[in-house]
Amino acid sequence: MVQSRFPEGWDEEKVRRVLRHYEDQTEEEAVAEDEAGYEDRTESIIEVPVELVPAVRELIAKHRR
Repeated sequence: MVQSRFPEGWDEEKVRRVLRHYEDQTEEEAVAEDEAGYEDRTESIIEVPVELVPAVRELIAKHRR
């Protein structure tokens, strides 16, 4: 038997709830949710080359400590 592994604080029920949320969304709701993410002035969305993603994740992890 294969044991599923989830991120810390997650379990199968939480995964199912998240999936249900996105599967049940209308296209308009999905667009509104995406746009709301850009309105949060405490975070930023940027594009980085894929090969730099591990380094960026490491910097973010260090910043949160």
